Amino acid sequence: MSVNKNFTNDLIKETSPYLLQHAHNPVQWKPWSDTLFATATATDKPILLSIGYAACHWCHVMERESFEDETVADFMNTHFINIKVDREERPDIDHIYMDALQAMTGSGGWPLNIFLLPNGQPFYGGTYFPPQAMQNRASWMDVLKGVQTAFERNRDKLVEQATHLTQHLLNSNIKALQSQEAEVVATNDEFQLITQRILQNADTQWGGFGAAPKFPQTFSIQVLFRNYFQNKDQASIVHAIRSIDKMIQGGIYDHLGGGFSRYSVDAMWQAPHFEKMLYDNALILGVLSEAYQISKKPIYLNVMQSTFDFLQRELYNGAGGYYAALDADSEGVEGKFYTWSYDEIKEIIDPAIFDAFIAYYQVEQNGNWEHTNILWTQNDIEKEWEPAWQKALKKLFDKRAVRIRPALDHKIILGWNAMLIVGFCKMHAATGNELYKNAAIECIQWMEENLYHKDANYFYHSIANGTPKATAFLDDYANLIQAYIQLQEITGNTNYLMQAKKWMDYVLLNFIDEEGLYFYYTASYQKDVMIRKKESYDGAQPSGNALICSGLHYLGHVFDLAQWTMHAEKMIYSIRPSLLQYPGSFGYWAQSFFQMSTGMTELVGVGPTVYESLPTLNAHFLPQTIRIMSQVEEDRIPLLKDKKSVDNQYFICKNKTCSPPMPEIGLILANI
Repeated sequence: MSVNKNFTNDLIKETSPYLLQHAHNPVQWKPWSDTLFATATATDKPILLSIGYAACHWCHVMERESFEDETVADFMNTHFINIKVDREERPDIDHIYMDALQAMTGSGGWPLNIFLLPNGQPFYGGTYFPPQAMQNRASWMDVLKGVQTAFERNRDKLVEQATHLTQHLLNSNIKALQSQEAEVVATNDEFQLITQRILQNADTQWGGFGAAPKFPQTFSIQVLFRNYFQNKDQASIVHAIRSIDKMIQGGIYDHLGGGFSRYSVDAMWQAPHFEKMLYDNALILGVLSEAYQISKKPIYLNVMQSTFDFLQRELYNGAGGYYAALDADSEGVEGKFYTWSYDEIKEIIDPAIFDAFIAYYQVEQNGNWEHTNILWTQNDIEKEWEPAWQKALKKLFDKRAVRIRPALDHKIILGWNAMLIVGFCKMHAATGNELYKNAAIECIQWMEENLYHKDANYFYHSIANGTPKATAFLDDYANLIQAYIQLQEITGNTNYLMQAKKWMDYVLLNFIDEEGLYFYYTASYQKDVMIRKKESYDGAQPSGNALICSGLHYLGHVFDLAQWTMHAEKMIYSIRPSLLQYPGSFGYWAQSFFQMSTGMTELVGVGPTVYESLPTLNAHFLPQTIRIMSQVEEDRIPLLKDKKSVDNQYFICKNKTCSPPMPEIGLILANI
């Protein structure tokens, strides 16, 4: 990426890699601030809000084409207050204005370029605009001139549009149904209906769901796992495993270095959008762990380990935290770091396996994608761990390692790291590998030391270059609570449960809506956004409300807090019509629905060596259970209270009734 040192704007004082990428544009960019609207009102200028992220390909393209153009910049500087926001540093701002753009145009994406009145209300926007008009897209200069003219000559009409749009955003917040009471919150018949509707969208040839572009949709796969567990539905397990296998065969999985790209631009998983995001890899690790618990396929162990190696090698900060993302581009070309010419491969690979190698990875002389080659296969990838194949892949990996690398977004984000902790915990549960447990513990300790503000008792959302930014959002706390829950399940350390309860209390105090049911994305004390949004859809990441619902249900059982379990049930009851109709958009919610339909089973162990039984217990896929082990009676946890033991004793508890004590974990597993 070129940098013109002749220009420097206010972004030079920021720490976000994305904002720093724009610090030498001739556009006089400013960061978001709590005085923004007052400044805009005083100068009576419209605001151009441009939102992107460091690994965003089209953000880079628009910067090169327009934001580095001095003529364009002069016009922007004269007529607008120009604001740059990193969507990963301020997802709250991105959520508001992305919803506005989707309401205006029916679609969204990044870069998000949206025009606001001085009071912050949006009135016009789009995503990428080219330097010259093309394919029914106006040029960026035409857009700027059109907006400037409308602001000067038709202000009343813009105000009217913006007022209506802002009201629409407020009305679009999820609301409770009129009735929140139901005798039966969730049934197995309805859960089966949810999975049937998910399968209606299944690609039975290539796995996954729907057509291109194709995302992993890990939550839908996990729903299928749970339907197989509960109802022994073969269609569910067949498609879930097919989807995972096709992904790890495809180019979305990095066959040389491990890790997964964000999505595939085609239905076959061949050609990825090459950016690698921390949260995608965290979620996929969780799915691979469950797949291994169910199938015991060794290949899943290998893919988990290679992805873990990728994270340690390329996103690990060396002390416990993990960076946000790797760019899709290098040297200004998407995927250049990861792709190969036929001749390059021929020069590197042993002639004895060359023909088999290029056939296996679909390599063509003229390229299998945009005149170059992506390594992908339509065969099972067990072959990749054969010695000759490992040697060949290592040669390619070493050759690739000396190329110019994609840029690293070195922000460390609380919620994404918490998601990764959950992934590591699931990996340890499935495999018993201590590396994964130790990585999870190290990560939570790093976040507690670097993102927690002890004096004010809150977490920050992210940190870069040692500078924390923004107080944490709902998703951050929701994922953090899940991380503490999972850490307890693999370690037996009940202090993690106390932390989960502490932060759930915090969320209930600071994020709950006026109806007392759902939760705002921003805390009540945050004052620098136009409106407070409530999110319900599960997208590439689970919604904060879905995560909180799951946490309330789990912790309500653990701490015998009926108000929390009832709160979770009311959330599910309220979201149920949407969940039943559009289950692909509510996949994380569906997992709580599943647990409510089956009822939760608590597996409790007390005794001097019960921790030793955790690997045996956790190796099994038991999605309807809560697992609590303690070496001593624990008054803080009702499930452990009055359970004294000299020797190990195990209990199965359901509906506030526990079985007689059993001396071995095997008896628990036999009687679940």
